[in-house]
Amino acid sequence: MLPGEGRWPYGVHMPEQEPPVHGFAVAVVREDNRWRCSTLDGDALSELDAAITQLRGLRSTGAVFGLLAVDDEFFIVLRPVPGGVSLLLSDAAAALDYDIAADVLDLLRVDPPDEEDEELWPEGDLAVLADLGMPKHELQVIVDEVDLYPDEQLQMIAQRIGFGEEFTRLLDTLQA
Repeated sequence: MLPGEGRWPYGVHMPEQEPPVHGFAVAVVREDNRWRCSTLDGDALSELDAAITQLRGLRSTGAVFGLLAVDDEFFIVLRPVPGGVSLLLSDAAAALDYDIAADVLDLLRVDPPDEEDEELWPEGDLAVLADLGMPKHELQVIVDEVDLYPDEQLQMIAQRIGFGEEFTRLLDTLQA
């Protein structure tokens, strides 16, 4: 077998590697009436379990949730809750192309859409951030803004809830 055909010499199978996922994974914490944003480790962007584990590791008496923007295609909001995690996937069809989106649907116990579906729709808990000032209907409006990139949608959420400056500052450092 020739190099680059998926096998190492001597017949050892080389595992297929997923292309790298671009975007960002941010942890948002509210403690003592102050918001703090920090990046999650790189595997949080491609492995849902890693993102959940990292968020659970952030001890806080206030709110803790994660915002993931994946490949300029979709976003995920995840919030650890007692006994599980509350999830929102901005585009259910992303599960056809991205493992992390498929994992969200698995946790939600929702079947992925058919490949023929052309309509975009969110899946999960649109009220995931309602207690923080983002009502379900307002989050629906942001998700429905399909002309915006996920980072722009997440910035709208951050502004509405009240951590827009911290979020923008963190994104600026990631792009520098």
